[in-house]
Amino acid sequence: MEQRTYNQFCATARTLDLVGERWTMLLIRELLTGPKRYGDLQASLRGLGTGLLAARLKHLEREGLARKVVLPPPARVPAYALTEAGEELGPAVLALAQWGLKWAMDERRAGETFHADWAVLGMRACFVPDAAAGLRAVYEFHVGEDVLHARVDDGTLETVHGPAQRPDATITITEDELAAVTSRRQTLSGAITAGTATVTGDREALRRLPDLFRLPPQSRRVEG
Repeated sequence: MEQRTYNQFCATARTLDLVGERWTMLLIRELLTGPKRYGDLQASLRGLGTGLLAARLKHLEREGLARKVVLPPPARVPAYALTEAGEELGPAVLALAQWGLKWAMDERRAGETFHADWAVLGMRACFVPDAAAGLRAVYEFHVGEDVLHARVDDGTLETVHGPAQRPDATITITEDELAAVTSRRQTLSGAITAGTATVTGDREALRRLPDLFRLPPQSRRVEG
């Protein structure tokens, strides 16, 4: 497949030559939360055909943005991971997410898929460093069958797909309820009060949790 190019001597155009094709940035998004097997990528990106997925992965490998790896025991299976260059696209993906939370996200549309893994990046996009000053805590989130965790360390945040070794607090919520929080139909505090989310663990860590992540106010792109 011939690679398209804008044929412009411009850093923005050169970057879009590499990652501007349909699905490419979403593959970067998936790999930003850690190595993924081919089947994991296929399951997360519904609508991306097998042939096109293989072509996009080969493109990322060829351009030095992704590489093949073998997952550690007990999995020991082939997977894909970002290279250093691929990882450095993280801020661009987060900037798109932050823009989208303000200007593009509203109610969940019929047929739209939602995966807990995407919440890992969503937490990074909504994190409020000032609210985390002086806090050191590990939060483990159980979302349906998925587990992810967030490590807060005095104003910094690390989010990872998978369980934590020693979480200070655990939050259990359904995918639908988490999607409702993302679309602002619900708040995490409201879900806890309603019993659709449950929490256990350190009281101080749980008390500060609602202030650590803040969705930007929604804005309309078109007036009227």
